Amino acid sequence: MTSSELIQEVRNITHANLENLRTRFAHLSDEQLRWRPMESSWNILEIFAHLNQYAAYYHQAFKSKIARTKFKVPVDNFLSSPLGRSAWKSMKLGNANNVKRKFKTQKGYNPRLDPSLISGRDLEQLENNFSELQQIIDSSEKVNIRKVKIAISISKIIRLRLGDALLFVVYHDQRHMQQAMNVLSHPNFPNAKQ
Repeated sequence: MTSSELIQEVRNITHANLENLRTRFAHLSDEQLRWRPMESSWNILEIFAHLNQYAAYYHQAFKSKIARTKFKVPVDNFLSSPLGRSAWKSMKLGNANNVKRKFKTQKGYNPRLDPSLISGRDLEQLENNFSELQQIIDSSEKVNIRKVKIAISISKIIRLRLGDALLFVVYHDQRHMQQAMNVLSHPNFPNAKQ
């Protein structure tokens, strides 16, 4: 994959996530945002709070590393590390927009275990985060996305190449936006109050 192909991939997915957020979720009532298909599943608000927590960590890491890197010359070809490829492939949806592998969410990122993660401004915050991620993607075009390294959220010791980390975060966002759309399309999803 070339660096420009990778950048275009993450740009397209982030744009689609932002458009879906604006067109499919912005008009929902509080009751709809808090509705869950099963007691054990997340509602839309919890999904968005989870994405906002991830953005709080990764966006700051991206901005800091891009601003301070000495690797200011972009390269044409991007080669994933074995760890990086494994990380983003585990997040990527299947061909039918299905989740291929489920993961247990850490407590600090799980709004079911920590309801304080829900801010009350979760949709607005997520819209801002997707917009900010678009700017991060634009700025990543100006650096070597193979040489810049990003520490992952669960361990500061493990670092991914910036290109791999961007794919990981964007596929993670896409995965949870699909989860929210699945809630929205559930046959028992409540209608808006007239």
